[in-house]
Amino acid sequence: MPTKIETFNKTQLKTDLPDIRPGDTVRVHQKITEKGKERVQVFEGIVLARKHGKGITTTVTVRKVVSGIGVERIFPIHSPTIEKIEVIKKGKVRRAKLYYLRGAKGRKAKLKQKGESEAPAQVVE
Repeated sequence: MPTKIETFNKTQLKTDLPDIRPGDTVRVHQKITEKGKERVQVFEGIVLARKHGKGITTTVTVRKVVSGIGVERIFPIHSPTIEKIEVIKKGKVRRAKLYYLRGAKGRKAKLKQKGESEAPAQVVE
């Protein structure tokens, strides 16, 4: 028999979330309340990690570089303040946690896209 907490948590789960994986470039729309007014703030970056399983406590760590400084935010994806999450690009990665991107700069920080061919086609003349 499920407890009251478990039944309440099931009602709070969002069903319209896309499949978010590490390496994806996402755009997170978050509601922010300032002085009684509500607005939507957009944060776009690469997903470094997804933690805490598939339940109500699931979080994603998103990183972007602004003026040469790395900015990371951790979003609880089932939070009522998260309006929507859009996946812009799918990244092709071989790790679950991409913390190595924190120290990578320039070309080393670039990820391949899913569906992108490994080697460019060569033209023979």
